[in-house]
Amino acid sequence: MAQQQQAVADAFMRLVGIMDDLREKCPWDKKQTIQTLRPLTIEEMYELADAITDKDWKGIKEELGDLMLHLVFYAKIGTEQQQFTLEEAIHSICEKLIHRHPHIYGDVQVKDEEEVKQNWEKLKLKEGKKSVLAGVPVSLPAVVKATRLQEKARQVGFEWDNREQVWDKVNEETQELHEAVAANEPDKIEEEFGDLLFSLINYARFLQIDAENALERTNKKFISRFTRMEQLALQQGKPLADMTLGEMDAIWNAIKKQNPDT
Repeated sequence: MAQQQQAVADAFMRLVGIMDDLREKCPWDKKQTIQTLRPLTIEEMYELADAITDKDWKGIKEELGDLMLHLVFYAKIGTEQQQFTLEEAIHSICEKLIHRHPHIYGDVQVKDEEEVKQNWEKLKLKEGKKSVLAGVPVSLPAVVKATRLQEKARQVGFEWDNREQVWDKVNEETQELHEAVAANEPDKIEEEFGDLLFSLINYARFLQIDAENALERTNKKFISRFTRMEQLALQQGKPLADMTLGEMDAIWNAIKKQNPDT
């Protein structure tokens, strides 16, 4: 174990050393700021998310490395700006983890992972958080944010008892959307559509699936089938734009039958 830890430490310090060299000698790296890095970091996070969705372990390894570079880069800039050091950032998360895991580093007893999460939220409130929802980033994508908001609320007991109740809520919101559509009230339609999505995301949680990942899998499946449909249409000598909906639907169904999973 000690040998493995030393190998990891050596690898990490190699990255830190390379970052020092690049910041000093590379014209591009010299120019970067936390603002210019921000969009690049977001892009790297999405690339990691794509690799996870595809269960691409080689890609996950590569994207984790890219993210580690960004983390070290931010710490390098933080040190230059005399705001914080890499060492301080690492110790900060270490102290936070120790403080928020009293069942490991203290004498608190927990019975399961749900109690761990509840204790975590209680500790955050004691640390000065004014709301259990305060830790959810404003700029998260809406589906991810909805999931996190629901998970946070769950930790203080604001939760349905079972998935059948959640499905009843989905049906209720569906009916309210139909009513808004019938009344032709655009603002109300958007509101009710949002309520329905929120309920479906809640239902996904009760099914123990990730709504964001489920939707992305469907996106990828649609892209795959649609591009195949375009190719088959061209092979038939007739681009999609010149086909009827019925003709396109026939090709689509043939593709689904041949490859039901993709």
